[in-house]
Amino acid sequence: MQHSLSQQQRAIIPIAAFAASGDIDKLRHSLNQGLDKGLTINEIKAILVQTYAYAGFPRSLNALSTFMNVLEQRKVKGIIDVEGRTSQILSLDYQALKQGTENQTQLVGQPVKGPLFKFAPEIDEYLKTHLFGDIFSKNILSWTDREIATISMLAALNGVESQLKSHLQISLNIGITKQQLQEIHNVCEEQISQDAGERLAKLLSH
Repeated sequence: MQHSLSQQQRAIIPIAAFAASGDIDKLRHSLNQGLDKGLTINEIKAILVQTYAYAGFPRSLNALSTFMNVLEQRKVKGIIDVEGRTSQILSLDYQALKQGTENQTQLVGQPVKGPLFKFAPEIDEYLKTHLFGDIFSKNILSWTDREIATISMLAALNGVESQLKSHLQISLNIGITKQQLQEIHNVCEEQISQDAGERLAKLLSH
C-alpha cells in the first residue's frame, strides 16, 4: 500500500484547485510545476476536463486554454513534455447510465438515493451518466487521482462543504488513507489558501 502521496499526486492538488477557483495566474504556475514533476499532458488534460463537473464548463474551458498556452510556451523554450497514454476506447455496448450507476455505487459503498434525486431526477441521471459514467470510466487517471483532484477542487470553492464531506468519505472507501488526506490538507493550506486548508481541517477533524 502506498503510504504517502507521490510527487505527481501532490502536483494534482494545486492544478485542480486553481482550475476550479479560476485563478489563472496561479494555475499557469501549477501547470508548469506539474509537468516538471512528471504529470503527462494527457493526465493534466483529464484533470482540467473533470473540472467541468464540479466548477462548470467556463472554468474548465479557461483552464484548458491556459494549458494550451503553457505547452506552447514550453515548446518554444525547447521543453518536450510527455504526451502520456491516451484513454481506452469504450466498448461498443457501453451504457453510460448503467456503468455510471455501478461506478457510483462502488465509490460510495452503496446505491445513492435520496429526496433530492426524487425531486430532480435529471440531476441524478446527469451525475450517473456524465460524471460517474463518462468521466470515471476513462482510465488516464486512477479513481484515487480523480478523488484527489475532486477534493482539491471542492476545498478551493466556498459553500460546497457537504459535497466535500461526501468525497472525503468516498476517498476512504477506495483506499486513500487518513495520512494521505492530511497531506492534501497540508498542500491546500500551504499552496492554495488558508480558507481551503480550514475547510478541509474542519471536516477531517470529525
